[in-house]
Amino acid sequence: MTSDTTARMLRLLSLLQTRREWAGLDLAGRLGVTVRTVRRDIDRLREMGYPVDSARGHGGGYRLASGTDLPPLLLDDEEAVAIAVALRTAAGGLTGIEETALRALAKLEQVLPRRLRGQVAALQGSVTGITWEDRGPRTDPALLAALAVACRDHEILTFDYTTRPGATSARRVEPCHLVASGSLWYLLAHDVDKGDWRVFRLDRISAPTPTGHRVPPRPVPGEDPASFVARRLSAAPTRYRAVATVHASADHVRAHTRGLATRIRPTADDACLVDASDDSLTRVAQTLAALGDADYTLDADPQVLRHLRDTAHRTLRATGEREGSLRPPDRSIPGRAGGRAPGG
Repeated sequence: MTSDTTARMLRLLSLLQTRREWAGLDLAGRLGVTVRTVRRDIDRLREMGYPVDSARGHGGGYRLASGTDLPPLLLDDEEAVAIAVALRTAAGGLTGIEETALRALAKLEQVLPRRLRGQVAALQGSVTGITWEDRGPRTDPALLAALAVACRDHEILTFDYTTRPGATSARRVEPCHLVASGSLWYLLAHDVDKGDWRVFRLDRISAPTPTGHRVPPRPVPGEDPASFVARRLSAAPTRYRAVATVHASADHVRAHTRGLATRIRPTADDACLVDASDDSLTRVAQTLAALGDADYTLDADPQVLRHLRDTAHRTLRATGEREGSLRPPDRSIPGRAGGRAPGG
């Protein structure tokens, strides 16, 4: 097989992976060859193990199908970086597949271009996850990569930051770490102008600009970056207040929930407080639902109670239950989930 033929077949394979189905004429036009040449190249791909289905008709139609074996895949730069980072994360933190992830990672990094290895190392080395949960505001991958590189290189960065009330200000920071918490991404950095540590939401950052000025690494005071960010987030003001008194030990709640470590405060051997406060009513409900079978009483804002009741009524209607079956709990019985907020 000549080098021209090999290059054309790789291009053909790449095209087949980007669309569900291709007409033979379209493929021929993209590749600058005849339909007959496309047919021959398709046959070669089949001989190599790629399951390519074809349809009869003028020009024919082709699509990659699922087969019995996994053939080689073609990845663009962004896909290769994303997969490498995911494999590194799996190798270090997902029980049961560490060895498999390492084998796959070794195969990928063996052929990964040098220009991409730096991006993978920067992104992986700068990212810490508290927990991955529901989807939230989307983070620009280019922004994430730029911040990861700044964290890796300890390069002072400037950007515009929009605060919760909506005011925008210019910031100059020493980036330290990227942290994923729930549905959001955060940058932990030392604010040069304020002389203190700050946590920035990535969806509020715009116009990041490297300064070219690098500084020595600055250690996070007293704890790892993820714990530092989690503590700052738990102390930050929220729009909706919701605190559950859970009739189970703090260790039991920690063992059955994700991402709530800094929100749990033991009050007795068999009880604890869980702060479910948030800017989102939906996330408040999700945090409470994560408590599972543990009974609790709730001290919450009226908007939270209304949202929880409305959600419960919709659930009852969806399951065919009568709404009248949703009765207020007997307040003489302590520990019943959904109890009335004191003073509410």
